[in-house]
Parts: sequence; structure tokens; C-alpha cells
Amino acid sequence: MGTGPRAPLKGRGATFNPENRFRRDTREAVDDGWAPPPAEGNDGSEDQEPPPLRTTVMIQRSRTIIARNASPDIPFTQSINPYQGCEHGCVYCYARPTHAYLDLSPGLDFETKLFAKPNAAALLIAELAKPGYVCDAIAMGTNTDPYQPIEREWKITRQILEALSACEHPVSIVTKSALVERDIDLLAPMAAKNLAHVYVSITTLDRDLARTLEPRAAAPHRRLAAVKALSDAGIPVGVMTAPIIPQLTDKDLEAILEAASANGARSAGWTLIRLPNEVKELFRDWLGQNYPLRAEHIMSVIQHMRGGRDNDPQFGSRMRGQGLFADLIARRFDIACRRLGLNRERTAMDTSRFKPPRTEAERAQLTLF
Repeated sequence: MGTGPRAPLKGRGATFNPENRFRRDTREAVDDGWAPPPAEGNDGSEDQEPPPLRTTVMIQRSRTIIARNASPDIPFTQSINPYQGCEHGCVYCYARPTHAYLDLSPGLDFETKLFAKPNAAALLIAELAKPGYVCDAIAMGTNTDPYQPIEREWKITRQILEALSACEHPVSIVTKSALVERDIDLLAPMAAKNLAHVYVSITTLDRDLARTLEPRAAAPHRRLAAVKALSDAGIPVGVMTAPIIPQLTDKDLEAILEAASANGARSAGWTLIRLPNEVKELFRDWLGQNYPLRAEHIMSVIQHMRGGRDNDPQFGSRMRGQGLFADLIARRFDIACRRLGLNRERTAMDTSRFKPPRTEAERAQLTLF
């Protein structure tokens, strides 16, 4: 896919579309002589800046909405993803390879060709109403962000929260967006019943780095303001210093925890950058474009923490890495959390309040009285 870094696209994280690994055929760009003539004032020796990529949203009609998880290193058993693909454009996002299953690229396609699930709330109500359903907290934001920009228009996340609130079903949320403040009116009453937790992901406090690393996510100071707004409303809020990128964002670890604690965060967590499948190619290209003098060193440290590879998919080590550098990050995190009083109380959310929604047949019966 080329020998050097590609030119960055304004407002996008990926710089290109890597090949879909499931395709049997490959594509190669060839000049067939039909290209339009150069614009006036350009002799053709310089490329013209391409037009900005627009975000498109397609409908995805799902059959089920709750995804079950049995991974031993993930602290939830079920989750909901209102959207597939994510406009935040975080170049390191481990969910990017899921777009390959849709015959799309995990690169620019992942952040520009999005899928919305408008029937998510209806599917959720149907699943919660099943006689065999066992209540356990539902996690949101584990794959793509439930508060990415298109949520302003589609409001699928809010519809899901309304359904969970009506059933008194616990939910946990991870987001990089300040849009979560919009739903404080739902989350605060749920939190008062121990039914809601929110985690705000903050990768760095460096605005310039965040602008290229996570181009359409909220700015770091805006995420901290969201932490304060949630905390002031009585909602248990934590911070995820995730992912930590060694020799790039790890320097901000203590500062992020201090700022989050000062704004009301009660808990914290961290994960190491993961580079599965096509993500490693995208990240290497991004490094070459933005940090050419440090790229080789950053990748060497990542490989040191990943057993000599770009990525380690093994349970247990995939989230935290291994070796001296990984141990040092874990030690720094633990010391800072103890100093700041984070993670002192970890209480499970209340599942005893859950009331299954009425089925259509039950609602029809009630109309007879």
C-alpha cells in the first residue's frame, strides 16, 4: 500500500483505506488518460487538494441488539452498540477491523461510512421481555462511541437509555464525547438508584496531539468539563486513561488522573494501545506522518510490551502488555490512584430493581380494563 506516509486529511484520523483482508481480489489505481485536465494555474505537476470526505449514514436492520461477552479480561457480560463505525476517527481504534466484515475498509471507510440501528430500542425491549432474560449491567461504548456526532440527529443512544430507565435496568457508558451531558436528565435519576455509571475516556491533555489522534472527539478540556457536569449531577463518573501509547501519551498519565479527580471522578482505569489486523498499518502510517523522528522508537517500545510483535491478542496481556515498561505504567497508575483516592469504592450496580417490559400482548390485555 505504498512506501511512505500519506498526506493527512483534515478532520480524519486515518490517512488511507487499507485493503479489506477478506477480499480475494485486489485493486490498483491506474491512469487511463481520462482524468480531468489540471485546474487553471496548475501545470499538473502538483496534486490538487482532494475534496473533503463527507460522512454518510446507512440503516442497519439488526435482528438482535444485545451482544454477549465471555472474555475473561473484560468486566461486563453484555453490551449494546447503537452504531457501527465511528466518526470520532481515532486512528488507534481497535474496532476498525469490524468494518471489513461489511466489505468496507477499516481506514477512512470506518469513520466516514457509518451504520445506524434505528430499531435498537425496540429490539432491546423485546429482548428484555423474554422470560429467560437474566438482568446484568449493559455496557455501552465498548466498541464504537454511543455519543459520536451522528447521535445528535439519530438519538438512538437516548432511546436505549429511555428503555433501560423505564425497566430500571443498570447501564455503564464509556465515551469521549461531551454530548453525554444531554442525557443527564435520564442518567441522574438512574444513578440515584445505583443503575448508572459513566466513564469518560481521556487519552491526552495535549490539544494538538488530540486533534490529530482523535480528530472528531471532544477536546480534552471539554471532556473534563463533562466529568464535572456528571459528577455535579450525582452520577458516579470515572476516567479511562485509554489507550496509553508509550513514549507519546504516557507522560500525561498522572496529569489526567489529577485533573479528572479535581473535577469529581471517583474511579479510573487504563489500557494499553492495541494494534490488531489493519490498525497496525494505519497507526504506523499516522506515526510516519505526524512523528517521523519518533515513529521507530515508539513502535519498538510497543513491540517490547507485546512480546516482540505489534499486537498481542492473548487474554490477560492484550489490555496491559508485559515487561518492564508495562509494569512501570501499572505502578505509576496505582500510586497516582492511591494518592488521589480513586477506586476506593467499587460497588456493583443494582440488578434487583429490574422490571421486564410488558409485551404487546400484555399491553393489549390492559386496554380491556
